[in-house]
Amino acid sequence: MSLRGEVCVVTGAGGFLGKRLVRLLLEEEKLAEIRLLDKHVAPQLPQSLEDCRGETTLSVCEGDIRDADFLRKSCRGASIVFHVASIIDVNDSVEYREIYGVNVKGTQLLLEACVQENVVSFIYTSTIEVMGPNSKGDPIFNGCEDMEYSCALKFAYSKTKQEAEQRTLQAHGEMLHNGGRLATCALRPMYIYGEGCRFLLGHMGDGIKNKNVLYRMSKPEAKVNPVYVGNVATAHLQAARSLKDPQKRNAIGGKFYFISDDTPHMSYSDFNYVVMSPLGFNIQEKLMFPLLLLYLVCFLMEMLCLMVRPVVRIVPPLKRQLVTMLNTPFSFSYQKAKDDLGYSPRFTWEEARQRTVEWLASELPRERERIRAK
Repeated sequence: MSLRGEVCVVTGAGGFLGKRLVRLLLEEEKLAEIRLLDKHVAPQLPQSLEDCRGETTLSVCEGDIRDADFLRKSCRGASIVFHVASIIDVNDSVEYREIYGVNVKGTQLLLEACVQENVVSFIYTSTIEVMGPNSKGDPIFNGCEDMEYSCALKFAYSKTKQEAEQRTLQAHGEMLHNGGRLATCALRPMYIYGEGCRFLLGHMGDGIKNKNVLYRMSKPEAKVNPVYVGNVATAHLQAARSLKDPQKRNAIGGKFYFISDDTPHMSYSDFNYVVMSPLGFNIQEKLMFPLLLLYLVCFLMEMLCLMVRPVVRIVPPLKRQLVTMLNTPFSFSYQKAKDDLGYSPRFTWEEARQRTVEWLASELPRERERIRAK
C-alpha cells in the first residue's frame, strides 16, 4: 500500500533514527510533505536530503513536544505521525520530571493533537527495554509478542517508554473530530546500531582511553540481538503502509511488534568488538570485576548517592539494573512483524556491519583528537 500524496510528521527528525526514516520515506514514497519536527533541526539536515527529495515538500517544525499548541499546528493537515522523539537515558541521569514530561506527557499531547487534527495513523517508536530484563536476570531467547514475562521496571527511561506505549495502544480506535478513527501501533526495536549511534562512539572513546582495548561489561553468554538502524526505519515504513491498508488496519491497530533483523546474537561487549576490531581495537578477555563484586560496588554507590540526595544530586556511573541488562540473555524474533506488517530486513548483517565499520572509521580521527585535547 503506497503512501503517495500523504502528509506525514516525523518527531525526533533530527535524531539517529529520525534522520534515517526521513531519508527512507523520500527514497521509497512520493509523499506530498514531510514535516521534520524536533526541538532543533540543523539547517544541514534539509540540505542533505536534496538528492532524494524529488517533489516532496520538507517543512521544519521546531518546538517543544510538551507544547500542545505547537503540536496541533504541526499535525494540521497531516495523515500520518511517526513518533520517534524521546529522551533516551540508561543511567538515570535525567530528572524524572523532565523525562516523564517528554516521553509520557509529550506522547499524550501528540495523540490528542492527532485526534483534534484528524490524523488517521500513529506509529510509536518504543523500545525492547519496556520488557526488561527483570532484576533477577531471567533470560529470554527468541521471545515473541505473546509471551509473558514478569518485570518491575527500574529505569525511568523504561518506565516512561512503557507508559507512553500503553497510552498509544489504548488510543487505537479513538474517534477523530471529523468522525473518523485513529489507528495506532508500536514498534519495539532491539538495541539500534549503525551510522550515527552515539553509544558506539562512547564505547570507542572509552577504548581509546584504555589504549585501544575495549572494556568487557557483558559475559559472552549474555547474548542479545542488536538491530541495524536502516532496518528499523524499514519497519516504520511498513507499519505506516499496513495501517493505511483497510484490510490490515484493524488487525494490527492497537498492537506492538518486536523489531530485530539477522544480526548474529552476541553480547553487547562482543558486538562492540565485532564492529571495532577492524579499526585495531582489542577487548578484555574477562569482565572487569566478578559480577557479584560489581553488584556490590554498584549497591554501595547507589546508597551513597541516595544519602547525599537531599544536599546534591549525584548520579552513580553504573547501577545494578544496567549491569543486569548487560549480562542477561535477551533476544526476540521479528516473525510477527514479518507476518503482520510484511517487514523483512532491507540490509543484511554483512551490509550493516560494513556500513557501521566505515562510519566508525571516519569518526575515529576526530574521536582521538577530542580525547587528546582533554
